Amino acid sequence: MARMTRKQSHALTRERLVETAKRLFMADGYNVTPLEKVATEAGFSKGAVYSNFATKHELGLAVIDVVHVERAQTLVDSMLPYDTMAERIEGFARWADENIGDVGWTALEVEFATSTRHMPEIRTELAERRRTLTAMLATVIQTQADELGLRLPMSAEDIALQLLSLGIGLGVQRAIDPELPVSAIVDLLRTQISAAQTSAAVDG
Repeated sequence: MARMTRKQSHALTRERLVETAKRLFMADGYNVTPLEKVATEAGFSKGAVYSNFATKHELGLAVIDVVHVERAQTLVDSMLPYDTMAERIEGFARWADENIGDVGWTALEVEFATSTRHMPEIRTELAERRRTLTAMLATVIQTQADELGLRLPMSAEDIALQLLSLGIGLGVQRAIDPELPVSAIVDLLRTQISAAQTSAAVDG
């Protein structure tokens, strides 16, 4: 087996640190998890953490990036196998029920945002990630509409922002009360799609 290059070794170390931090932050909490524990459980020294991340907050941002990509992919996977919009909305409903209000994910997002509220540079990074997440969701929505020949009643970006905003609020509430249904966000999506279908029928 070929020996890893220094660059490959560095990338692998970084990946292991992020995956370990993600597990610990979501299981135990962001604020209470020291970098020493992340390093130890990943099999490295604390120095390895600081050679990859200048601060704990930088590591936290990397973890949030991974979580967002993973959740976005599971969202796409929950909808794409189906041919009709009704089936895709049901797929979205199942995804929402399984993910919105996930205690580990919700707590991580809230803890990180509140603990960095006085750090303008981190707030800027979080705002950029919010825009990226909204754009990712908008792309999914627009792709779904295009595949089914639907004209959305408003921009995909506006629909994505509505869904994301409602999802965040609903997520916090469901983290406290898991019995709270996700019907509000599912109905919002269904209403937007229904309007698009009506518009398509009129145009036809």
